[in-house]
Formats: sequence, C-alpha cells, structure tokens
Amino acid sequence: MDGNQEIDNYPNVRDLKMLDLIYTTRSVSKAAEFMGQTQPTVSSWLKRIREQLKDPLFVRTSGGMSPTPRAEIVVNKAREILEAMHQITEGVPRFDASTSTRVFRMCVPDAAQITLLPAMLEYIRSAAPHLQLEALPVDKQTPYLLESGEADLAFGGFVPGIEAGFYEQTLFEQDFVCLVSNVHPRIRDQLTLDDFQREAHVAVGYGSANTVIETELKRQKIERRVMASLQGVLGVSRIVSSTDMITTLPGQIAVTLARSGSVRLFPCPVTMPVIVVKQYWHSRFHRDPGNQWLRSVCTRQARSSLEPTPFARESSAHT
Repeated sequence: MDGNQEIDNYPNVRDLKMLDLIYTTRSVSKAAEFMGQTQPTVSSWLKRIREQLKDPLFVRTSGGMSPTPRAEIVVNKAREILEAMHQITEGVPRFDASTSTRVFRMCVPDAAQITLLPAMLEYIRSAAPHLQLEALPVDKQTPYLLESGEADLAFGGFVPGIEAGFYEQTLFEQDFVCLVSNVHPRIRDQLTLDDFQREAHVAVGYGSANTVIETELKRQKIERRVMASLQGVLGVSRIVSSTDMITTLPGQIAVTLARSGSVRLFPCPVTMPVIVVKQYWHSRFHRDPGNQWLRSVCTRQARSSLEPTPFARESSAHT
C-alpha cells in the first residue's frame, strides 16, 4: 500500500510536459499559455512537484526561470519518458504535405527573402497548397525558438548561439563578391585592390557577414572607406547602381541583385573566407515527419535553385 501511494505521488504526464515547457521557455506564464491553462494553475502544479522532489527546480533570474541542477536531470528524464510515450501511443507518425494545414516557421536572414524563399514557396504552392510558411529573423533568439518549437528550421551562413543539442546540414558554400555600378566612372573591366581601397563603400549588416569582412580587413591591414552603412540588403543594389560606391556581399545575394542589369559582379580583391551555408534544427524535432519534410524541401531548393557565384572557383583559392 505504501508503495502504491509513493507511485501515486510521482509526477504524471501533464507534469512532465509542464516541466519541459518551463525549462524550454524559461517562463511559467508561457508554459501555461502552451498548455491552455492559467498561470496560477501551472504555478500550483509546480509548487506541488517542488514539494515532492524537495527542490525549487526553477529559480527566477534576469534571464527568466533558470533550472537548478536537479531540474536539468529531471527534465532530461522527462523528455525521454515523453518521447517513449509518444512512440507507444502514436505509432509511426505521418505527414501528408498535400493536405496539411501546418504553419512552418523558418529563421532566415533578410537576403533569403529574395534568394531561397521564392524557390521554396514555388515548390510548396504545388506540393503543399494548404501550408503556411512564416519567415522569422536570424538573431540571438534563434536557438531558443528552435528548441521550444516556436521555429522549425534555421537557414544561413551566420546563425549565432548554435551549440550542443542541434543538428546541422551543410547546403552549399559561397564566396564574397563585390557589386559595382555598370557606369562607374573609374572601374571598368576589373576591380583591383587599389580600387577597393580608393573607392567609397556601402557596408551591409547582413547577418555576421560585415563582421567577417571587417575582421579579415583588419587582419590583413587593408583599409576600406565606408561612407554608408545599411542594416539590410534590399536597398544596396539601387544605391550602388546610382552612385560610384561599391559594396561587398556574400555571393548568392550579390548574384540575385545583379539580375537587375544595373550593377556588375567582381571577385573580391581581398582574400576572404568561404561562407558555409547550413540549415539547423533542434534534436527534439529530428524525427518529426513535418520537420523532416521541411528540411528536405530546403535542401532541394537550396542546392538546385540557387545560382552558383561566378567566381567560386577563383575565390576558393583564397581560402
């Protein structure tokens, strides 16, 4: 009898889900929202488990509800139990893209809105017409969004904070190239290092690309005269085409912007590292059929639809 009473006092499936959500979101109120409960209700459940386990489990800090060492152990075990129960009760899960109404969320840099996403959406419109795809920014919140399930996938060459617990897949490599106006008064058939140092530049805060450029220039003791700085890439083509300024960008977005016909591409005269573009997802959703389908679409479109940069072979010798 005493043994049965002890078992009855163990956390149940609902409690395990709650602990997982608090651990993931670092918030009791967000966990309550995900569970469709009020915050006082979830707080009372957490209080009961704290008393049973004789540990606070989560303590309030500036970063939210931070887990104690005991909570780390408990949540890891809870996830194993929940995964096992999911496999038992659900059997082999399925995902039918042709009928699904699921909303997928991808963390992508601004440039992907005119490179990768059009190709993905063209395919999704025919293969999965009822799906929705929502683009989120790539920033320091990206790992948290992937872990919590608020984002399904991240794409890019510069995704901060990706550490243990995440999967990654290399999709392609790209080099840095320079954009110059077709009617530039001084630059004609080639862009030399002297040109690069003499001309005014537009610096673009594309993910961490500009940081990479600045770091490499500093390491090589090469000066770049920056006259304008932009937070995104969408206006840079117009600025370059209508002025005598030049810019340095990752190859894929540069190729896309050059389609306007008003700007030209040149190999960057400064040795720059190759950018490895990957997709990232959290291990919690590695076997999720919907996530697997989305990853396959991203892989297919990134490798088949995006144009290679014209100087890839030439620039690869620089790395």
